[in-house]
Amino acid sequence: MYSKSGVGNLEYELANIPLKMDNLSINHPIIEQLWQSPPEPINQILDAPSPPAILLSPNREWMVELERPLLVPISLLAETAVPLAGLLINPKTNAPAHPNPFQTMRIRGFPFLEMSKTVALPDNAQIGYLKWSPDSRKLAFTLTQATGLELWFVDVADFIPKQLTQPVLNAAYGKPYRWLSDETLICKFILGERPKPPSEPAVPPGPLIQENLKGKSPTRTYTNLLQNPHDEALLEYYLTSTLEKVTLHGQRTLLVSSSLIHEAIPSPDSKFILLTTLHRPFSYQVPISYFPKKIEVIEDTGKWVYEVADVPLVVRRTTKFDEVRTGRRGISWRSDAKATLSWLEALDEGDPTRDVPKRDALFELDAPFTDTPKQLWESEYRFANLAWGKEDVALVSERWYDTRKERIWRIYPQAPQTPPQLLFDRSYEDKYTDPGSALMTVGPYRYRVLRFAPQGNIIYLSGQGASPNGAYPFLDWFDLETGHKQRLWQCQDPYLEEIACVLDDEAQTVIIRRQSQTEPPNYFLLNRHENQSPIALTHYQDPAPQLAGVYGELVKYQRADGVQLSAKLYLPPGYDAKRDGPLPMLFWVYPEEFKDKEFAGQITKSENTFSRPSRASVLFLLTQRYAVLSGPTLPIIGEGDLEPNDTYVEQLIAGAQAAVDYVVERGIADPKRIGISGHSYGAFTTVNLLIHTDLFRIGIARSGAYNRTLTPFGFQGEQRNFWEAQQTYIHMSPFTHAAKIKAPLLLIHGEKDTNPGTYPLQTERLYEALKGLGATVRLVVLPLEDHGYRSREGVAHALWEMVNWCDKYLS
Repeated sequence: MYSKSGVGNLEYELANIPLKMDNLSINHPIIEQLWQSPPEPINQILDAPSPPAILLSPNREWMVELERPLLVPISLLAETAVPLAGLLINPKTNAPAHPNPFQTMRIRGFPFLEMSKTVALPDNAQIGYLKWSPDSRKLAFTLTQATGLELWFVDVADFIPKQLTQPVLNAAYGKPYRWLSDETLICKFILGERPKPPSEPAVPPGPLIQENLKGKSPTRTYTNLLQNPHDEALLEYYLTSTLEKVTLHGQRTLLVSSSLIHEAIPSPDSKFILLTTLHRPFSYQVPISYFPKKIEVIEDTGKWVYEVADVPLVVRRTTKFDEVRTGRRGISWRSDAKATLSWLEALDEGDPTRDVPKRDALFELDAPFTDTPKQLWESEYRFANLAWGKEDVALVSERWYDTRKERIWRIYPQAPQTPPQLLFDRSYEDKYTDPGSALMTVGPYRYRVLRFAPQGNIIYLSGQGASPNGAYPFLDWFDLETGHKQRLWQCQDPYLEEIACVLDDEAQTVIIRRQSQTEPPNYFLLNRHENQSPIALTHYQDPAPQLAGVYGELVKYQRADGVQLSAKLYLPPGYDAKRDGPLPMLFWVYPEEFKDKEFAGQITKSENTFSRPSRASVLFLLTQRYAVLSGPTLPIIGEGDLEPNDTYVEQLIAGAQAAVDYVVERGIADPKRIGISGHSYGAFTTVNLLIHTDLFRIGIARSGAYNRTLTPFGFQGEQRNFWEAQQTYIHMSPFTHAAKIKAPLLLIHGEKDTNPGTYPLQTERLYEALKGLGATVRLVVLPLEDHGYRSREGVAHALWEMVNWCDKYLS
């Protein structure tokens, strides 16, 4: 139930490519080949323009439409990137490497769109980091040049873009700038006379030594970490900034001299800045988010005011998900007050294994930060979320992973002695009782706060509306005093409509995002109290009209033990079951863990979605006359003291068998021509199903992990380490049972995968094992690609591989 942001992004996500490998047997040479393109119309669809991303102004009077290609050229991924502490930094721009910037910007009057203007920017503009001013009159943004990021802004009074700085912004870590007031910004700048980056010594100065002399320090598997003192020097080089105040006339005032600045966040009244800086000692074991940091308050003049916390290097002591660090954490400004800090402190030393009555405490401290901090609330579970409203209303939630329990409370910030009011007490696995998220609005101090109805302490809740019949998003009115809830609106068939934003305190006029099986997503203006159809605000077209005849259906079936299951079934355009008979079909899978059998089979999908493939989506196979069963629910349940993964394989088999039985009994799939596929944990699942069943004729596994001994301190929803659940880790690992794979298996992996646990070695070692065992297997390593594939060349080639594999072994 928490802060729901405004209009969502209309971007699509997903992607893939081939490989370079050494030391292969002479009997299995590398296949030299160029990039391949998938058959039409797939290749054509890949170049279709994607709908713009949408950004609304805080006052909802202006809408920005931003366009960019969905896929980037492989040359972009080939640009130099420096891996440091989990970051990938472009050394030329001092910003994150391999971005996909926006290329055009159009500002439209909203909601009636009576005024529209394309902002005239330099040729080949690379737009990023957009942020509206508090008064919604100016829009700031960056333009990336060859040597760095420039700061620009455009005023809606004339729509003329103006340059504020040279390419000197520092975006290596954290936001490069923020609005301080309607006329002033604070910016992180690269040092004026910065020398060249430190060079790596030709001769190592000594050995690299790490030690652990006492205590446990379990960490998951991360990539791009610091490796040596030279990396440490590079990290300091690229992250060192000054903090300066910049007016809209370009005047600059130094606030903070050179420091490793992470964030600088103005207070709601703009008089103070919450400054976070990093400091040594760094770590070679964890990414930068774990590094020591100092959090302080300074005035808008740069004068130091108050040290909030000096946080040491965070060292994990357990693999439990509810572990947190000790000391003050979650430090932020209270959004409904002028300048009040809030933070959390663990009451159990951050250790979820300790038996204590309370876990966390919420504190606040008003400017000038000289009084004793005031405690507002204590939680029995781990703190989860917070939404400020006004002096007597804030909403806080607490969760506990082991039980999947969630509680949502109303607290009284002005009178913390008042007992908190319990609003909801539920399992967060239970989607049917999800109350939704509280809608927010811009408060008197420019930050987002709860939106209240004029009648008093009444808020609005917007949710997905999961139900046995599918998902039907809703808008509710909720009385905080009585707990009474009233439904104001809910979408109806044949549409999937979601609340994008509410335009008034009465929630009479709202913006909805509407789609159906035949209509692409667009935004509409809806007046709830007028008997008229919603007014279309955007008119985005079908990006893949070649798939206009695709049939999509939300199907339901049952596992052998009675657990209800569901999936989205897609059939090719023009398919007729009586005429065409059973089709070759590919499953696209991704399992999920549950603690309660009752909730495992709940339906959270809508039948009314506009389904078009993007990037390396399996739905592209519909164009080649394959059917697709997308997202068949594969719940892995562990009730009470049992852990879900202790029976992972057995439950996986049962779920897959139920799905196969359903599509075969319906006569739409040929049992001898069903394949299994998935990405990441879905790839892990794919290979397990090839091992433990004979249900599938082929497998396609993308960017997966297959040997759980290489992720010994937990993975996915598993909290136990390898030595606590050794048999579970081994039994779940496809690598252990590789000799059982008989079906042809296509393995695809991004060469530069940075996702924890799914490094390319996982796929390379599985390939080597299967090759040695005589299996039919093909390994495709996509150069320069990460966990999700992004390049036009890589995605096209991945789709070519998938189509060819299906044509060869499944059709």
